[in-house]
Amino acid sequence: MSSLRPNPPGLVTDIALLESLYGSPAAPSLAKVSPHLTRAYRAWVEASPFFALGTVGPGGLDVSPRGDAGRAVTVLDERTLLIPDRRGNNRIDSLRNILTDPRVAVLFMIPGVNECLRINGRAAISVDPDLCQRLAMEGQQPRSVLWLEIDEVYFQCARALIRSDFWALGARGRPPGIPTAGQMTAEASDGREGGAAYDAALPERQRRTLW
Repeated sequence: MSSLRPNPPGLVTDIALLESLYGSPAAPSLAKVSPHLTRAYRAWVEASPFFALGTVGPGGLDVSPRGDAGRAVTVLDERTLLIPDRRGNNRIDSLRNILTDPRVAVLFMIPGVNECLRINGRAAISVDPDLCQRLAMEGQQPRSVLWLEIDEVYFQCARALIRSDFWALGARGRPPGIPTAGQMTAEASDGREGGAAYDAALPERQRRTLW
């Protein structure tokens, strides 16, 4: 993985120039930042069934989608979240990163809501039996639990999802021509994995291994 900076036309490398292009943030953009969950932010987190988890490690950055039935995380207190690590592909990229660098960034989304919620903090991996049992789903305990301590939390305005018409487009179902998981795997592996058989077996495999 190259560490060299890309060199596009019109490259910006100076903070002063960057700030002159955008100007100062409006007062509400700064006032909305909290070092802990307010009542409103807690309600937002507890209503969110999906989030993206960003981590950083020796190999670079990683962003992983996470979701759960009802709500994606459990609020322990105003500074602490519990995140079950459900069954997946066992790459454990995020967990590997957290072992070497605890910094994480989380983006929560609620279906039909155009705002998002952002949390920056530090995470650790726990296999405490009581925590794992507390976050069991349909009789299946998570392999581990992420203990996330919040450094800052704030909401992201709705412009991005409004511009993309995200929820309206999603309600129409899968667009035609979008590659399937089997097609993408086959192409990336020169046909060694994936393909039509992979796609045919995938729905049942996902159903059996959801939790």
